[in-house]
Amino acid sequence: ATMNQRMLKSAEEIALIREGARIADLGGEAVRDAIKIGAREIDVATAGREAMVAEIAHAFPDSELADTWVWFQSGLNTDGAHNPVTTRELQAGDVLSLNAFPMISGYYTALERTLFLGEPDAASLAFWQANIATHKLGLSLIRSGVKCSAICEQLNEFLAEQNLLKYRSFGYGHSFGVLSHYYGREAGLELREDIETVLEPGMVVSMEPMLWVPQGTPGAGGYREHDILIVG
Repeated sequence: ATMNQRMLKSAEEIALIREGARIADLGGEAVRDAIKIGAREIDVATAGREAMVAEIAHAFPDSELADTWVWFQSGLNTDGAHNPVTTRELQAGDVLSLNAFPMISGYYTALERTLFLGEPDAASLAFWQANIATHKLGLSLIRSGVKCSAICEQLNEFLAEQNLLKYRSFGYGHSFGVLSHYYGREAGLELREDIETVLEPGMVVSMEPMLWVPQGTPGAGGYREHDILIVG
């Protein structure tokens, strides 16, 4: 019952989630600006986190400043959706995974993007463009009255037509709200094959396809895009 209640957000919650998304963008900009050959993953991640914490302190001066974080992976470290940050130094041609997570009074939002340090090789570019196409299709499918499982099935079909389904790593999206690496999220609002929940106004979900290409394959690494949508 608690899960079902939490799947529908109040106007106040949606306003907070919108602010979180704005602050995640600032973290993403700080990460982008810190990227250069020879920079370490940890240094880039720290720049993004500090930018978000500073803005949370400015925009929400009465909130508790806890748990905002950035995952930033490079090269083969991008092979997992949320691998730990390391001290690996960035190299020309690396595929990069930007994950910015501001936490405001327990409310979690996220921005996730794939980047390249310099020009990507042809195989990497092709995987990235395919994942972008999947992401855009997924965004178009999220609307009131649609089943979570139906969205997942259409995206599976899209990837299967390109012989890319074998590289898909996990479900296509999930709920938002009071949520972090400590707390659970609403299992009934996940974009997976086994979830029959019908989307309705007031729900907030992500669209976040990821392709994982194993080491030894041209274009090896992870490709991931993520946006948050409010169902209207």
